[in-house]
This record gives sequence, structure tokens and C-alpha cells, in this order.
Amino acid sequence: MKPSEVKRFAALYERHLKLLKLQGKSDSTISAYSRAVRRIRDRYDCCPDKLTKEQLENYFVDLVESHSWSTVKIDRLGLMFFWKFVLNLDWQWLNIVNQD
Repeated sequence: MKPSEVKRFAALYERHLKLLKLQGKSDSTISAYSRAVRRIRDRYDCCPDKLTKEQLENYFVDLVESHSWSTVKIDRLGLMFFWKFVLNLDWQWLNIVNQD
């Protein structure tokens, strides 16, 4: 990532952690949701707010093939939280991953 993008991600990530704490999430939930954000950042080497729907779909396809279903669901929840509370955007990709 470019230095400016690293700085922007750091600010968004810190806000993510703060909002998770303010909502009373457990330490394990904070850790899991934060790992989801870092994992997708690392996958695409960019701040998650710049990802396209296609990139998210590809991410979850690969995640389903490489991780347990519980990890897939936790990543979905972590990214949904990031979109909704940190970016203040509607999560448009709920249909990517089965919600059951």
C-alpha cells in the first residue's frame, strides 16, 4: 500500500477497534472481526474501503475453499461491521455468504 493508504487504513482500523469496544463486543469477537479486516487488506494490499463487489466475491470464494465455514461467517460479520459502523455504508454483499 502507498504510505497515504497505510495511514488511512490505520485510522479506519483504530476506529473499528474503538467502535467494537463501545458496542461491548468480547475480546475474542474484537480479535476475530479485526483479523477479518486485516486479512482482506493483506489479500488485496489496499484499504478495504476501496474494494469492489467482485473483489469481495472472489475473497469469499477463496475463503470458503481454504477455511472453515465458521471462519467464513466470522469474516462476513467482521466486514459487515466495518462497512456499517466504520465506513457508514450499507453492506451490499449480504448474498455472497449464506447467513445460516
